[in-house]
Amino acid sequence: MADRSAYGTGGLAFDKSRMTWPNEVNVFLALILLIGIFELLGQLLPYMNNQSLLFDFNTKRDGTILNMARIKIIILQVSIIGIIALGSTQVIISGGIDLSPGSIVGASVMIAMSFAQTELVNGNPNPKAIFGPWAMDLPVIVPILVALACGIAAGATNGFLIAYTRIPPFIATLGMMVTARGISKWWSKGAPVSFPTEEFGLIGNGLGGWMPVVIFVSLAALFHIILRYTVYGKHTYAIGSNEEAARMSGISVSRHKVMIYAIAGMLAGVSALVLSSKNLTAQAGMGLMYELDAIAMTVIGGVSLAGGRGSIVGTVLGALIFGVIISGFTYLRLDAFYQEMVKGVIIVSAVVLDQWRQRRAAART
Repeated sequence: MADRSAYGTGGLAFDKSRMTWPNEVNVFLALILLIGIFELLGQLLPYMNNQSLLFDFNTKRDGTILNMARIKIIILQVSIIGIIALGSTQVIISGGIDLSPGSIVGASVMIAMSFAQTELVNGNPNPKAIFGPWAMDLPVIVPILVALACGIAAGATNGFLIAYTRIPPFIATLGMMVTARGISKWWSKGAPVSFPTEEFGLIGNGLGGWMPVVIFVSLAALFHIILRYTVYGKHTYAIGSNEEAARMSGISVSRHKVMIYAIAGMLAGVSALVLSSKNLTAQAGMGLMYELDAIAMTVIGGVSLAGGRGSIVGTVLGALIFGVIISGFTYLRLDAFYQEMVKGVIIVSAVVLDQWRQRRAAART
C-alpha cells in the first residue's frame, strides 16, 4: 500500500518539522505587536496620562470601547495609497518595479477634474474653469472614465517599454514619473483645478466619509480573487518566479507584462479619482512620493522584491501597519520627521528579512 505521507511533485515526503504558517500570519502578528507597543507606551510615558491608541475605556462613545474616530483616521489615511499598493503588489510579484504611480495620480487628478467642474459657483461662472461650458456639469461617469483612461495609458506605456524594448523597469517607470509630473504642472500652468460637481464629490466623501475605505477593500477583495484563482494570477506569479521558464511554458510574457502595468496604472487612476474627490480640488503636486509609500506597504506586507511571492492580503495588512505607525507617532506627539526615519528602517528591515527567508528556504531545499 502506498505511503500516504508522501505526496507532491517528485514524490517528496511530507515533513511536519518543515511546516510553516502563511507569511500573512507573521504580518498580522507584527500588526498586533505594534499596536501593543503603542498601547504600552501610552500607559508608561508620563506625559501620555494613560491614554490609549485604539480604545476609549472611559466614555464608551458609540456604544463601544473602541476609539472609532482614530480607527477611521488610520484606515482612511492608508486607503488612497493602498489602492496604488494593490497595483504595486502585482508589479513586484511579476519581478518588476513601478516608480510612476504618484506622478500618474498627479496628472490624472488634473485632467479628470477638468471634466468634473460645475459651471456656476454661488451663481457666478466657475473661476477655476479650464474649458468652456461644453465641459461643465458633465455626467460623473465622464471624469471617471477620463481618470481611468489616463492611468491605463500611462501604465500600458510603461509595460510596452519594459516588455518590448527591454528597458529595465526602474528606468522606464522613472521616465514616466518625470513625464507625468511634468504633464500635471503643464495642464493648468500650475494653477489648481477646483469646484467639481456634487456627484463627483461623493466618490471620496460618500457613506459618511467611508467611501475611500469601501473602494479600497472592494478592490483588494477583487484582486485577491484574481491573483489567487485566475489564469492572470498564475501567470503573474510564474513570470516573477522564473521569466524564462514561463516563456518556455507558453505564457505570452510580453503581453502579460503590458497588462500588469496597465492595471497598476488604472489603479493609480482610481486613487486619483478618490483623492481629488475627497479634497474637492486637484493640484499638480498631488500624489508626490505615493509610489514609495505604496512599495513600502507591499514590502512590509511580505511581497518579495525578487518576485514570485506575495499576496493582496499581505499588502492590506502592510497598509494597516503603515497607518498604525503614522497614527501612533502622532498619538505619541512625536515630530513628523521621525515617521520618515522609522518608515525607512522598517522598509530596509523587511527587505533584509525577506532575503534571509529566501536563503533559509533555499538551504532547506
